[in-house]
Amino acid sequence: MVTDRQASLRENVRLLGDCLGETMSNHLGEDFLETVETIRRLSKDGRQSGDSSALIQALEALDDGDIVPVARAFNQFLNLSNIAEQYHRVHRRRSNESKGIYKNPVGDLLLRLKEQNFTADQMVEALRDQAIDLVLTAHPTEVVRRSLIRKYDNISNELEALDKDNILPLEQEKHVRRLNEIITQAWHTDEIRDQRPTPVDEAKWGFAVIEQSLWQAVPMFFRHLDEQFKQYTAEERLPLDLAPIRFATWMGGDRDGNPNVTHQVTEEVVLLARWMAADLYLKDLVELRAEFSMTECNAALRERVGDSTQPYREVIRSLERKMEATKAWARARLERQSVSDQGVLLDNTELMADLMLCYQSLLDCGMKVIANGSVLDLIRRVATFGMTLVRLDVRQDASKHIEALSAITRFYGLGDYAEWDEASRQAFLLAELNSKRPLLPYEWSPEPMVEEVLSTFRTIASGYQNSFGSYVISMASAPSDVLAVALLLKESGVRFNMRIVPLFETLADLDNAEPVIEQLFSMPWYKSYIAGHQEVMIGYSDSAKDAGQIAATWGQYRAQEALTRLCKKHGVRLTLFHGRGGTVGRGGGPAHVAILSQPPGSVQGAIRVTEQGEMIRFKFGIPDIAVRSLELYCSAVMEASLIPAQAPKEEWRALMDEMAEEGMNQYRSIVRGHEDFVPYFRTITPEQELAKLPLGSRPARRRSDGGVESLRAIPWIFAWMQIRLMLPAWLGAESALQQSVDSGNLDRLREMHKQWPFFGAYLDMLDMVLAKAEPDIAEYYEKRLVPEELRGLGYLLRRKLSQVRELVKQVKQQERLIEDNKTIRQSIDVRNPYIDPLHYLQAELLHRSRLDDENAAVNKALMITMAGIASGMQNTG
Repeated sequence: MVTDRQASLRENVRLLGDCLGETMSNHLGEDFLETVETIRRLSKDGRQSGDSSALIQALEALDDGDIVPVARAFNQFLNLSNIAEQYHRVHRRRSNESKGIYKNPVGDLLLRLKEQNFTADQMVEALRDQAIDLVLTAHPTEVVRRSLIRKYDNISNELEALDKDNILPLEQEKHVRRLNEIITQAWHTDEIRDQRPTPVDEAKWGFAVIEQSLWQAVPMFFRHLDEQFKQYTAEERLPLDLAPIRFATWMGGDRDGNPNVTHQVTEEVVLLARWMAADLYLKDLVELRAEFSMTECNAALRERVGDSTQPYREVIRSLERKMEATKAWARARLERQSVSDQGVLLDNTELMADLMLCYQSLLDCGMKVIANGSVLDLIRRVATFGMTLVRLDVRQDASKHIEALSAITRFYGLGDYAEWDEASRQAFLLAELNSKRPLLPYEWSPEPMVEEVLSTFRTIASGYQNSFGSYVISMASAPSDVLAVALLLKESGVRFNMRIVPLFETLADLDNAEPVIEQLFSMPWYKSYIAGHQEVMIGYSDSAKDAGQIAATWGQYRAQEALTRLCKKHGVRLTLFHGRGGTVGRGGGPAHVAILSQPPGSVQGAIRVTEQGEMIRFKFGIPDIAVRSLELYCSAVMEASLIPAQAPKEEWRALMDEMAEEGMNQYRSIVRGHEDFVPYFRTITPEQELAKLPLGSRPARRRSDGGVESLRAIPWIFAWMQIRLMLPAWLGAESALQQSVDSGNLDRLREMHKQWPFFGAYLDMLDMVLAKAEPDIAEYYEKRLVPEELRGLGYLLRRKLSQVRELVKQVKQQERLIEDNKTIRQSIDVRNPYIDPLHYLQAELLHRSRLDDENAAVNKALMITMAGIASGMQNTG
C-alpha cells in the first residue's frame, strides 16, 4: 500500500524535477531536454528488464559537446532528490509530532529507565555526566560546493513554505516561482571547484553549518530535553549550565599527511572560530536588548545597575560592548596586529553570569514566560559553544615527532633518537620531562619540516587552553609516541596538560593498545599528567584497509574491551574517540546503533566521534534533522551507560575470532597477495583520475610514489564506490561467513545477529552496503577499461560478492537485501535509474580520457560524474 508520506516525497521530487527540466529547456532547448528524458527512460527500462544495452549505446553515442550537460543534468537531479528526501524526513517528523505518534528517543528511553526502577536523580545525573564530543572533520568526501549548499538550503526552505494545508494560490505561485529561480541559479553554477579548498576554507564551511543550523538546533534540542525530563522525572528545568553535547573540529588542525595545514593555518582557524562566536552572540544580544524593555528586577540585578530604569538593557548593552571588543580583537589578531586582550571575553564566565543574573531576576519578578524564552536559548548556546564555538584538535603523525626529536638529539651529539630502541626512548623522554632545564636549543635552525612541527607546539602555547581539544597522534604504536608529544608540549611552553590521544589504526596497533596504555599507567609522571582521565582514539579507516572490514571491526571491539578493563583496574576514566567515516568501510552507519553496539562499560557517559565530510550536512545541515541527530546521540550514550548490552557469550567470541582470522587472510590474499590486484584496481576504478577532483585540501596519497598501501582510506573507498563494487566493506566476509556456515554454525550466527548488538550492527551494515553494490555495473567498467588478461580477477571478485550477498540473506533469513529496512530499500530503488546513467557515462569518459587526457570536456564531465555518483550514494567516505 502506498502511504501519503511516500506520495508527499514523490510530489516534491516531481516538482523539483519539473523545475530542473524547465531550466534545462530554457538554457539548451527542447531537443536537449528530450535527450535527457530519453536517457532517463532507457535507464528505467534497463532496471526493469535487466538489460541496459540500449542505455549504454545512447551514452556511448554522445559527442563531446553533450557529455558535460548530460552529466550535469543527472548530477543536479540527484542533488535535488537528496533535498526532497532530507526535507521529507523533517516533514514526516513534524506530521507525526502533530498526530502524537512521534516517539522522541530520549522520552522513549526515560520511560524504559523508569520501568526498570531508575530514579529521577539517577537519570538527571546520567545526563549531567554526559560528555559527548562531535568532532567535525573535512575529509575529502563533501563534493558539493558551499555556494551550491546555500542554494540547496534555500530550496529546502521553499519546500517548507509550500508545505501548508491552507496555502493561498498566489502564495503557492510565489514559492514555486522562487524554486524555479534558485534551481536555475544552481544550474548555472559550476558544480566543480576551480581549485582545491584551503584548510581555512574547509573550516569556514564547518562554521557555516553551525551558523546556519546548529545555532538554532541546540536550544531546540534542549527544549525537547526539558520537556521529556519534566514528564518522566518531574524536573522543572534541567541545569542551565548543562552541556551534554559539545562540538570540536579537525578543520585547520589535522596536519597528518596534509602539508597545507601549517601552524599559521591553525592559529587563523582558532581566531576565526572566536570571531564567529562573538559575531553570533552579538546578533543574539542585539535582538535580546530590543525585546527586554522590562523595568522590574530583583535586588541582585538592581545592585548591579543602580537606578537605571531599564535594568536588563543595561546589562545586555554592557555585554554587547564586550562582544564588539572581542570581535575587534579577533579581527586584529587575524590581521597579525599586536593587541591587548584587556576587556575581551576569552571564556564564557562573564557572559554566562550576566545572562543568569537576568534570567533569575525575571523568575523572581514573575516573568517566567520571558525567562524561559530567548534568554534561556542564549544561555544554552553559551553552555554548548562557549566563546570558542568549537575546540580545535591537533593531529600529527607519530613519525614527525620522532624526526623532530632526532634532530634535537643529533644537534646535542647524543645520537639519533630514531635509531634508539623503545626502552632508550622512554628513559630519555622521562628524564627530560622531569628535568627543570630547557631542552630546545636557543640558537638553532632546523630543517623546515622540523621547524613546522615545533611551530605547531608554539602555536598551542601562545593560544588559550579553551581553544584546543586533544592532540591526536596518528599511527601511535608505543608509549614513547605519547611521551614525545608531552615533552614537546612542555618544551614549547604549553602551561596546561593538553589531552594527548594515541590513535591506534592498524590491526596490530589495535591489538597492542592495551599494553601500550598499561606501560604508560606504570609511569608516575604520566599518571599525574592525565589526572585520572585517559582518551584513546580507535581508527576505523586504516584498520579496515589493513585487514578487511570483518577483522577490523572485531579488532576494534576487542581493543575497546581491553582498554575498558585496564582503565577500570587503574581507576582512570576512559573516553574512547571513534574515528568513523560515512561509509561502512570506514565505520559508518547510524550513530545510535554504533553506540549501543559498543562493548559493555566502554561508554560510561563519555564518547568522542568524528562527523566527516558530507555526513555533517546530512545529519546537521537542517535544524530539525540536527535536533533529531543530537537526540539520538544523547539517548544512545545514556542507554549504553545505564543499561549496557550484555557481554558476548564465549562461544560467540570464539566464532568471531575464527571469522576475523579467515576474513583477514582472505582479504590480504587478494589485496596484498594477488599479482593482478593493483593494476586491476587502477584500471577499473577512477582512482588515478580522482586526484584531479578538487574535493578537499588534503592530497589523496600520503606519498606520490607508493602503491595501494600509500593511498588514503577515503579515496580507496571512494574509488570502489564509484564503480559500485564496494569491495572494502565486504571482501573477506564471504570466506568468514562461508566457513562458519560450513562448520555448522548457521543457527549460532542467527542467534548472534538477534541477541548481540555488536554482531547485529555489523551484519545490518553489511546488508545495507551490499544492497548498494551493483556487480553488473562493475562488470561494464571492466569490459570498457580493463585489459583481457586482468579480467579473471574481476570475475573472482564478483563471484565473491554474489556469495556474500546470499550468505547475509541466509543468516538474516530474508528473501531480499535490507528487506527489514524499507526506507533505505526505497531510497536505493528510487535513485538507481538516475545514478545508472552516470556510472555508464563515467566508464565511457574514463575510456576517452585515457586515450586523450587533454580533452577538457571529457575531464570536466568525468569530474561531474564522480560528484553525481557521490551525491546519489550519499555516504561516500
